[in-house]
Amino acid sequence: MELYMSLAIGVLFAVGVYLILSKSLLRIILGTSLISHGVNLLLLTTAKLKTGAAPLLGEQAKSYVDPLPQALILTSIVISFGVTSFFFVLAYKAYQRLGTDDMEELRGEEDE
Repeated sequence: MELYMSLAIGVLFAVGVYLILSKSLLRIILGTSLISHGVNLLLLTTAKLKTGAAPLLGEQAKSYVDPLPQALILTSIVISFGVTSFFFVLAYKAYQRLGTDDMEELRGEEDE
């Protein structure tokens, strides 16, 4: 199972980096979103995909599942949602004002 997760993480990182290196602002935002999803899967995979009981104090189970990686991933999902929505609003305002989402045109002209 870890092999499939590792392959999925590699694909998400590869596609995310490819999208970040493009000239379109929308593709850059989608690339950062894909990389953050890849990081979430990486955290889940490095915590080892185990089965066990919930970490409750009253239960007498042989093995427990560590809740810390799941809490970190949940926090990361909320933060990445906020950052991605902020990027989308910023890109929309830039498109309204400048009429393009091409990063080369957004950079402007350099004075030499």
